[in-house]
Amino acid sequence: MAEFDRIDRNILRALQMEGRLSNAELAERVHVSPATCHRRTQRLFEEGYITGVSARINPEPVGLGALVQVGVVLDRSTPESFGAFEKAVVEIPAVLDCNLVAGDFDYLLKIRVRDMADFNKLHAQQLIALPGVRQTRTFFVMKEVKNNAPLPF
Repeated sequence: MAEFDRIDRNILRALQMEGRLSNAELAERVHVSPATCHRRTQRLFEEGYITGVSARINPEPVGLGALVQVGVVLDRSTPESFGAFEKAVVEIPAVLDCNLVAGDFDYLLKIRVRDMADFNKLHAQQLIALPGVRQTRTFFVMKEVKNNAPLPF
């Protein structure tokens, strides 16, 4: 594994802000030759610094305007119950993020749906049926103030 340096950091910062940069544009922004930039970017992919490149889709035009955060409490805190829950929750497409957390909940879910009725159906048919779920607490997001911010490094 090569040393992670200032140039690598600058490549990652530039790609976080604008993932569609061509190699030539990226090389110019980070002040290296296109060949060096390509070689370093490939290494950043290979070493796992970059896990993928994707487009950020505006949820409103595609009919997913409601953002919901759901806190989940499981009935038991065992590796088996956590494993069963995690295996099942990753199969629900509306769940964008699932994080094991410390505090009042075991998990915090980030969910995108059309509207409250859509969430109600998802909740009744899938969320409360997940393995080990004892309680859920739902928070409808009224306004997204900061979303998908770049990593601050």
